[in-house]
Amino acid sequence: MTQSFSNLLINWYNHNQRDLPWRNTSDPYKIWLSEIILQQTRVNQGLPYYNKFINQYPSVDDLAKAPEDEVMRLWQGLGYYSRARNLHECAKSIVEYYNGEFPNTYNELLKLKGIGKYTAAAIASFAFGQVVPVVDGNVFRVLARYFDISDDIAQPKTFTKFFNVASELIPQDQSDSFNQAIMELGATICTPKKPDCENCPVAQDCIARIQHKQLELPVKKKKIKIKHRYLYYLIWQNSGKMAMKKRGANDIWQGLFDFDLIETNTSLSTEEVFEKVNKKYNNAEVVEISEPIKHILSHQRLEAVFVELKLTNKNILNDQSLKYYTKQEVEELPKPRLIENYLTSKDF
Repeated sequence: MTQSFSNLLINWYNHNQRDLPWRNTSDPYKIWLSEIILQQTRVNQGLPYYNKFINQYPSVDDLAKAPEDEVMRLWQGLGYYSRARNLHECAKSIVEYYNGEFPNTYNELLKLKGIGKYTAAAIASFAFGQVVPVVDGNVFRVLARYFDISDDIAQPKTFTKFFNVASELIPQDQSDSFNQAIMELGATICTPKKPDCENCPVAQDCIARIQHKQLELPVKKKKIKIKHRYLYYLIWQNSGKMAMKKRGANDIWQGLFDFDLIETNTSLSTEEVFEKVNKKYNNAEVVEISEPIKHILSHQRLEAVFVELKLTNKNILNDQSLKYYTKQEVEELPKPRLIENYLTSKDF
């Protein structure tokens, strides 16, 4: 069955693979960049970002030399911004400690910031031909369904089990093709909600298909606790400039720019907004209060209200991290999509 599974899968892949730029190269930089961008991101969303990064930074050395704000600005809109920060830090480490050359082994790649087991395996396999299986969400799903593996994939120990199963399946002479094939199958055929079993090359022996339990596998019991946050942004403008600040560490959007902020645990009434503003800025004049705007992150639910304020001589910005920026400067700053959308709506 092992040989049949691998052969069927690779043959299917050779005739059905999507034409993606990172599959036409063995350059570890391009492979690494694509894998980081595609974490938690669909291919059609990530492809334009991949092209932008390759055009802006053709090599890992170019990326390492780039200013952090520039990297974050290029990443803007893709979300999960820690990926961009780790990407930049990793590039600098490769230049500083590896003379600009990617390590060529799985274990050495694991030492780099932002490179986990899956990404290390992908680079080692696709760039350097190492016989090491890749195990991502697509691979979990294919193997769990085909072999009826009901172990909870949210548990760290389960990774080892799937890694060992994949290691037994991977052919020594076509390891990279096998890895690409099993991920492609999970991405295009063996999908989470509507698997296309009729066109699956290994459906005949798939236990989940035979037992009609495709949607029960893989098992993932861990649930992310959702946090609700209420953000009241205070918008200060002065002489055609807007006050913004860079967000600090240990929170969402680290390194991106937003506005002066009042955060609460519950939603505020209009009267309560006035009260909060006046407490922070004595006699500040509220010009406009927007309707609440909901913004959903993977583990947080945000409700944002934008409060436009008029600056008078009595209103001194008491947040030293706030600085005034011109329209052009604001456009060049890396910003969360929530802030970008607001600025676009106000045509600032």
